[in-house]
Amino acid sequence: MAEPTAQRIWDAALGQLQIHVTRPNYDTWLKNTTGIRFDSSTFVVGVPTEFVREWLSTRMGSLVSRTVGAIIGQPLEVTYEIVGTNSHNSANGHNGAGMPLSNGHAAQAVISRPQIPVQLNPRNTFNNFVVADGNRIAAAAAACAAEEPGKDYNPLFIYSTPGLGKTHLLQAIALKAAQRGHNPLYVTSEQFTNDFVTAIAQGRADEFRRRYRSVQLLLVDDVQFFAGKNRTQEEFFYTFNDLHSAGCQLVVAGDRPPPSLNGLESRLCSRFQWGLIADIQPPDEETRLAILMSKAAILDVTLPTDVARILAARATDNVRELEGLLNRVVAFARLTASKLSPALAERALTALTPIPAPCDDPQAITTSVATYFNVSVQALTGKSRAKPIAEARHVAMFLLREDADLALKQIGLILGHRDHSTIIHGINKITRLLVTDPELSVHIADIRSGLAR
Repeated sequence: MAEPTAQRIWDAALGQLQIHVTRPNYDTWLKNTTGIRFDSSTFVVGVPTEFVREWLSTRMGSLVSRTVGAIIGQPLEVTYEIVGTNSHNSANGHNGAGMPLSNGHAAQAVISRPQIPVQLNPRNTFNNFVVADGNRIAAAAAACAAEEPGKDYNPLFIYSTPGLGKTHLLQAIALKAAQRGHNPLYVTSEQFTNDFVTAIAQGRADEFRRRYRSVQLLLVDDVQFFAGKNRTQEEFFYTFNDLHSAGCQLVVAGDRPPPSLNGLESRLCSRFQWGLIADIQPPDEETRLAILMSKAAILDVTLPTDVARILAARATDNVRELEGLLNRVVAFARLTASKLSPALAERALTALTPIPAPCDDPQAITTSVATYFNVSVQALTGKSRAKPIAEARHVAMFLLREDADLALKQIGLILGHRDHSTIIHGINKITRLLVTDPELSVHIADIRSGLAR
């Protein structure tokens, strides 16, 4: 059973991780995870399979640990625990969106280890895609491809810089086509490559080709990653020809137009130009605000306009980053049981950024703590036990130990010749409170940010 506080912290972490990893990696490795529990030194994340646990531990462990530590306000270890499989790994040959992987040929027939099929995000529908001048042609063409596959725009090539909605449109096509009784298959170029390499190694090339050539729509994301993979490009070239000649719909997404795709064979780029090439431009402010309101409605959150403007100003050319900022602010508001406001948004965005390099100047630390808590340095080092002064003093002890790496005796001398047991008590008190008191995490993050400037 997941602890609610752990889940809220993990929601905030996922919001930040969305910005730092590619959408395919996020959807494959992070999206189906949960925050289970945590203590002063360890945070436990629930994962669906051993394969996901292995990948996160070896490939993303450092990034995840830094992100969670920044949210809680102290370094800690992140471990992974299997909590059970989810629906898209079941044996019924369907992925997470309830769509057939192919005409009865399950992906597991091609791969030896428990590979994770690309799961469609049920939120990536046409209704949830905000249409504006910068993406209108791409959205209209995508809708036509879903309604009448193979008729008007075949192939359809969609390109843009990362984070502007290519994946959303491809998955919206797949979801809509499935609703209309068609047989779509959405994959990333990485999964296509992995499936092909493993199929060749196991002598199952025929099964691989049946899977990829028995669909009515094939949607391939991030095609630029085929660059340099000559055998994969050749296989995709023949798959493309086979499907196109049969009147099946092909939709491909990349980060630049076909003529500019370095490392891809010219004959493949030529095929991409047979149909329609549509780009997606960065959204203007009005569109960014509309996107935020749409995302907030999905999260069942009322987003004040002044908060939306703060977020829109922070991410001007990346919708994925915009969504990540919204997730961070919403998670922070829920974590602290606070209402969404401009002040809270600013604090959340500050608190959830990576921890700045620690300041090791003891005088700067004590002065910054005193200023932040509106007490004098003399009071901080004096004998007063008034609650506001004592709390500020404990924070100073913690930062002098953690950031300046001072010995207990040195900290005691700086803070009024206090003995080491008093210093240990103050440091331990802050360490415990950081686990349960998100407001304290904000205070310490604010102080560290001020010291870093």
